[in-house]
Amino acid sequence: MCTSALWLMCVSLMFSTSLSCYQCFVDTQDTSRLCMGHILTEYNIVNVDSCYRKLDRIFNNDERVIEAGRVGKGYDKQLKEILNAEILPMVEEFDGKLNNDAVYEKRLQTAADNFIAAASKLPRATGCIPPCGYQTADKIYNCITCSYDSCGFPLDCPVKEIKVTENSRSRMWCDVQFHLPNDVEVIWSFAEKVKADQVDQFKEVTAGVDMLYSIPSTSLQHQGTYQCEIYSDSRSIVRLYYYLTVTPQVVAGHTELQEIFDLSLLPGGRLLPAPGGPPHTLLLPSPLLLIACLTAVLLLLFLSLGAMFLSTLPEQTSHAEQSDEDEDLGL
Repeated sequence: MCTSALWLMCVSLMFSTSLSCYQCFVDTQDTSRLCMGHILTEYNIVNVDSCYRKLDRIFNNDERVIEAGRVGKGYDKQLKEILNAEILPMVEEFDGKLNNDAVYEKRLQTAADNFIAAASKLPRATGCIPPCGYQTADKIYNCITCSYDSCGFPLDCPVKEIKVTENSRSRMWCDVQFHLPNDVEVIWSFAEKVKADQVDQFKEVTAGVDMLYSIPSTSLQHQGTYQCEIYSDSRSIVRLYYYLTVTPQVVAGHTELQEIFDLSLLPGGRLLPAPGGPPHTLLLPSPLLLIACLTAVLLLLFLSLGAMFLSTLPEQTSHAEQSDEDEDLGL
């Protein structure tokens, strides 16, 4: 029979690589007392190791237990009270007595189910704002580490794309939605001509407390990825990325003219559809209005021709009269 010191060593070795809410809150001596009378029914012998493996399976490897323990900051004490309320009565009941493995299986599984039901009702961490950043304002209790963790988001934020025209102003904000400490340092870095999020590709540009990075007149050499990294107490909190695309001004002007030219060639007065939207139709005059306009133009033309014809009649008459007079005079 192992001594109590040996049992403590066995328990320590058993759970040294994997923890759960059970190990976080139940004393190892109580675990030893709980498993001392565990009988392996198949061989009708006391087998403490089998009891430890049962605890490991029911508490350590059940994701429901671990998830139930993910409570908000300050509620780990309630977790301990809930679990001890399930385990300690069993310790007192089983201490110094023999029970077969089926009894242990049923009682331990019931204890785990009761813990899941009660712990799941405790407040969860609600201050985590996705998708990135080391957020510590509202930590989550982790039964695997027996400590509070950050929100668990990656340090690097997704790359945002910014498109500007050459010679225009560009502004990028190192802004996040979650709460930042008061003593932060902001470092802006730049990776020229590439769309990247690998730290070793960037060269530092500025360092200080300025959250805004501004380029008064953007040129082609400014195209690339900008990284904003926020530090607090020499620890990186978040890294934001902006990929800046610069369109040459000549190309931009040519594109606008090309669009106008394309519109003039479209049949039926149709406009090019906007990206992601339905096609637009140019409002043309009605056929009756077009006929009326055409008739008015033709009428005006006929009137003009008639006026020109009438203006030539006096001159022709005067020439005819002069001819008659010449004939009378015998000329």
